[in-house]
Amino acid sequence: MLKSIKVRDYMTRRLVTFRSDTDLFTAINRLLEHRISGAPVVDSQGHLIGLLSESDCLRGILSGAYYEAIGGTVSSYMTTQVETVTPEADIIELSERFLRGRRRRMPVIEDGRLVGQISRHDVLRAVKEFAQHERGAGEGSGNERSVG
Repeated sequence: MLKSIKVRDYMTRRLVTFRSDTDLFTAINRLLEHRISGAPVVDSQGHLIGLLSESDCLRGILSGAYYEAIGGTVSSYMTTQVETVTPEADIIELSERFLRGRRRRMPVIEDGRLVGQISRHDVLRAVKEFAQHERGAGEGSGNERSVG
């Protein structure tokens, strides 16, 4: 049953993260270097305080271009209203949340700290592995056909 698959089983644990005082262009370089579209922003204790996305970076560059002061820190442009999920949430619940919202990934929080991130891609991988396992469990049921 898909509800038995938990976020913990498929979340990414090693993340690129930023601090609020990270220079915007340093953050942009890291996003490009790691080929990712956004990253969590954490405080010194690992608590999630925001997300910085490509859109946030573009907003920072455009607003700077208008005022001829391009740059600043991540804290000036990050999104602070962040939807999160716990490691114990099931894949069905998470899938419903992804469909309701526009997010492609969600930070995973446990005891107030960032412990990982899960994406739509991770959910698809979980469902694929579950389906393959279920098909494998059905072998020997007498429904196979011989080829040859």
